[in-house]
Amino acid sequence: MGLAGAALGIAAAGVALERLTVHRAVRRRARLALDAAAPYGSLRGTPGSVSAEDGTELYYETDEADASPQDPPPGPSPDPPPVTVVFSHGYCLSQDVWHFQRAALRGKVRCVYWDQRSHGRSARAPVGEPVSIDLLGRDLKAVLDAAAPEGPLVLVGHSMGGMTLMALAEQYPRFVAERVAGVALLGTSAGGLAEVTYGLPAAGARVVRRVVPGVLRALAARSELVERGRRASADVFAGLVKRYSFGSPREVDAGVARFAERLIESVPVDVVADFYPAFAEHEKTAALAAFGTASGPQALVMAGDRDLMTPSEHSERIAAALPRAAFVLLEATGHLLMLERPEEVDGHLARLLARTIRTHGSTAPPASRPGPADPARRRPGL
Repeated sequence: MGLAGAALGIAAAGVALERLTVHRAVRRRARLALDAAAPYGSLRGTPGSVSAEDGTELYYETDEADASPQDPPPGPSPDPPPVTVVFSHGYCLSQDVWHFQRAALRGKVRCVYWDQRSHGRSARAPVGEPVSIDLLGRDLKAVLDAAAPEGPLVLVGHSMGGMTLMALAEQYPRFVAERVAGVALLGTSAGGLAEVTYGLPAAGARVVRRVVPGVLRALAARSELVERGRRASADVFAGLVKRYSFGSPREVDAGVARFAERLIESVPVDVVADFYPAFAEHEKTAALAAFGTASGPQALVMAGDRDLMTPSEHSERIAAALPRAAFVLLEATGHLLMLERPEEVDGHLARLLARTIRTHGSTAPPASRPGPADPARRRPGL
């Protein structure tokens, strides 16, 4: 009887293992099908690159506005250059995260999209070298000098990209005063990130903050092993991405959710480790003054009310420091608001562009306004 029981147990374990393997294989095929079919991240522009101060090659792409029949022929013109919109992405992402905004603005206004160092198509920065938000601000200045050397600018930054904008403002306030006509800060923070709990109980969050830097360094030392482990635990990784990227993960299109996974999993673990310490040191509240002067740029601050990475309270503090800013809180929305609520984000960016274009001119009309079903809480006067 004991042998028979053991045999039955082995058979049951074999069936369970087979089912698990089959289900995993099915899910893997589904992910590959989504990768092949989804168009997200497929839009491309005119490529360019510029060297950062340490020699790291920074990659950017430019989408030009389509010429209208009323536009003057090529040649010297007294008209000022058009507005250029420059998009800066967040941590463990790339310029492709702006897919929906790029599609909405394509051909309508001049846009520049760039990959931060060690992300996307930009070159890998020296391994093990410390990364600071100030350095990212100087990287952005190099990209602006190369891709948009003249004319008014509208700067759009998400998460780490918003911090990059603040670092630019702190180090180049005169440049901001002279060139920046508008700024949009999405799901970002001016400081105090050590207070973030990531949706965990306070005690658990303190433990996580204490051990994560050492764990990341250890993982970076065994990066090849970690990358293999990532592939083996793809289902767990997908669940984590959904939880920390979206406020309503069950409502997010499967192709969009998979696109977010691909963006995040493409960043090597040693890059994650190199960048992580910079966020604890980030404090740019004073730098916001460059965006908040009476004659300064138009400003838009947006956040998701379920953002676990940069909670909406951080955006509220930014908006409080910018009295002329429009503040938008998107309901049931997480950290990747530009992917989860693209229509709402596109609409509010269009309003910002319309305001800057009225004051600084452009050869292109703004994008269309969103429909009436806009689940956002807005500051009066937006």
